[in-house]
Amino acid sequence: MSVGMVEPTSDGRTGNKVTDWTSLSYVVVDVEGNGQQPPDPVELAAVPIVAGVVAEPVSWLVRPDEPIKHFATRIHGLTNKDVADCPSFTDIKVDVLLALSHPALVAHNAHVDLSVLQRKLTGWEPPEVFDTLKLARRLMPGQDSYRLGSLVETFKLAEGLPEDLSPHRATYDALVAARLFVSLATKAATLEELRGESPGGGDDEAPALF
Repeated sequence: MSVGMVEPTSDGRTGNKVTDWTSLSYVVVDVEGNGQQPPDPVELAAVPIVAGVVAEPVSWLVRPDEPIKHFATRIHGLTNKDVADCPSFTDIKVDVLLALSHPALVAHNAHVDLSVLQRKLTGWEPPEVFDTLKLARRLMPGQDSYRLGSLVETFKLAEGLPEDLSPHRATYDALVAARLFVSLATKAATLEELRGESPGGGDDEAPALF
């Protein structure tokens, strides 16, 4: 089974509710930034979810226009030396657009990643967006924390991932967010319920992209 794959949990036969969430394909994204304002990406990962199954991730290291700040390196571990020979975002733009070409986009605290992507992908219009932070607040009430790392620990979402993946790196964060989304979508069962109104963010939101 592929890295992070989760078996589909529903075949669409849900009584009168026939629009199962697995009828839509999704792409889960995570962006790691350089600490500048506004931030430029230094790493980007995209993980498809097709027919309810988490597929193989694709990721890029990116040489930003401005250097990576030290405090950002302390979070994700990437240094200016690590990305010195990597392509610029312009060089990978076509590949990124291809990876994002799904009917729906998923991210944790999605507006943060979307703001970077929309700025770097001039003219790109996001598809339907599902925010796992807001979905978790609605579908998993009563959690002590809704930060991605806390939810990963609570629901053991990192089990079985390769040992070379680590938190605050784009591939790890996108994979665990994909697993979180599958858990949330399974609770919702149908697209109608998944699209139901989610509460806004609160004091426990993930920190702004660095």
